Amino acid sequence: MQEERPPGTPVLRRMNRAAVLDAVRRQAPEPVRVAELARLTELTRPTVAQAVEDLLAAGWLRQHAPQPAAVGRPATRFSLNGRAAPVLGLDVGPHTVAAAVADLAGERLAEVRRPVGHGDARHLLQAVDEAAQEALATAGLATDQVKAVTAATPGIVEAGTGRVLFAPSVPGWSEIDLAGRLRDRFRCAVTVENDADLAALAAARRHTDAGTLLAVQWGERLGAGVVIDGRLHRGAGQAGEIGFIRPFGQTDGGGDGDGRGPLERAIGAEAIVGLARRHAAGNPGSGLAEVTDAAAVFTAAAAGDVLAAEVVDRVAAVFAEAVAPAVLVLSPHAIVIGGGIARAGTVLLGAIVRHLEGLTLTAPRVELSELAEGTVLTGAIQMALDEVWRHALATC
Repeated sequence: MQEERPPGTPVLRRMNRAAVLDAVRRQAPEPVRVAELARLTELTRPTVAQAVEDLLAAGWLRQHAPQPAAVGRPATRFSLNGRAAPVLGLDVGPHTVAAAVADLAGERLAEVRRPVGHGDARHLLQAVDEAAQEALATAGLATDQVKAVTAATPGIVEAGTGRVLFAPSVPGWSEIDLAGRLRDRFRCAVTVENDADLAALAAARRHTDAGTLLAVQWGERLGAGVVIDGRLHRGAGQAGEIGFIRPFGQTDGGGDGDGRGPLERAIGAEAIVGLARRHAAGNPGSGLAEVTDAAAVFTAAAAGDVLAAEVVDRVAAVFAEAVAPAVLVLSPHAIVIGGGIARAGTVLLGAIVRHLEGLTLTAPRVELSELAEGTVLTGAIQMALDEVWRHALATC
């Protein structure tokens, strides 16, 4: 049982407030009564009542009208005041910027996506500013109300500083101090993180039973994050850059003019479309000749199109061959695939599992993320909320 001292002790009153606030957080979004909080925190009812009073005054909690009770006086209930510390998450990609505002309980207040006019740093920054401003306006918040910002970015990010060291998909991006610009604007805690790493953290929150998780972000580009026992594994700083794996049999260099790596050029979303069209070249009647996105290829394969099934099998084989060495080294409990390709469905999933079984000793389970393209933005929101809660529980 948590030790209690006289309620006038400032340090202990802060500790009790933190315990009560954390208990309300764990029950969110359901409101809770003082009696329930006393049970959850193992504090006495008077101590909990004092902590609740303090937290109401500080704006962390809100009070609900009592519910009618069959016997006795109705009990007042309390819940998080979500707008006490809203956060902003950004998913900054070379073609699209997404921004979402969430409240303290993680509820989305607004979400917007804006296309990037041109794939250079200047246009990307403009899209970031516009998306953030639109999201805040939709949520009815001012800039100074945001308590934490996390931005996901392509490229290799220096841990601790948030400096982008290498981002071949966006010319000039590594020369921009994104973290500094965001701090100047929002005057709050700002974190800049690799997009695939944030996707991995989002996947890990949904797979708490996976001790080691390989989370793949697969769209036009490919990246991955490794989470071991709930902690992100960065290695020397470049862990998870699977897009630069060279597929078996490919003998050309490590990248092309737009910075894509060999695996991205082989089975990225754009490459899948090209592969489908090449397969259809000798079959004029095939619907694959006119496909414009990877989703159409997977849809055709699921509907029984033989050529589309061959394309999917080839994509799955290349992917399995590329990640099999990582599976043998890490022995992950699960591989979770997010990004646009996560919408491919079982037609791709089954093919990947089949190929992995022939390349590994014990194939991990392979799943498609239910978040799909939203995985990165979800991870950004989660990291921003974690920062807010660390500060709140230390200072409330």
